[in-house]
Amino acid sequence: MTTAAPTETEFDVTPILAERWSPRGYDAAFELSDADVAVLLEAARWSPSHSNSQPWKFVFARRGSADFDAVVEALAPGNRTWAGRASALVVAVVETERDGKALPWGLYDLGQSVAHLTVQASALGLATRQMAGFAADRIVSSFELPATLEPRAVIAVGRWSHADDVPEAVREFDELAPSRRSRKPLDEVLLRPVAGAALDVPDIDGR
Repeated sequence: MTTAAPTETEFDVTPILAERWSPRGYDAAFELSDADVAVLLEAARWSPSHSNSQPWKFVFARRGSADFDAVVEALAPGNRTWAGRASALVVAVVETERDGKALPWGLYDLGQSVAHLTVQASALGLATRQMAGFAADRIVSSFELPATLEPRAVIAVGRWSHADDVPEAVREFDELAPSRRSRKPLDEVLLRPVAGAALDVPDIDGR
């Protein structure tokens, strides 16, 4: 389990989703096995895709590799302070165009693929944290990406740790993070009532 206590959801969801969260503290000695890497990528590979276009690409950089160091250097300073302890940093890249034709659903599909990866990580007892704070141009340069490939996120993967060797500020963040994990109520998400569904939510039409 990657968190001390599952989120108290309003309705019962699968424990893998209830227990998932996004810590910053990682075990700097933990290494992902080859099987872990393969399963995470396989989960991402089998996510839904518009017209089976599969417009996702990944740089899966393990700690200790030149690729990992390149990704760390591209991170915003705040992310750089903790992300280097993760077992791997995964750059999520979207293909925006193929054979001269735009792929308008690419970002949607990439998001689904990353979601599959993070849920699979939770099933393996691993933690993930996704980051938008990075210099895309440095990623493009480091990995020689063509104009049709755009890096959109970096995902830290590893084993959560709150041991004493984790920086104090990171440990304090992680201690509070699960209790701060919240989502908008259903009445703020639904645009219309669900016909025939007995959901215990306020009257949407009466807002």
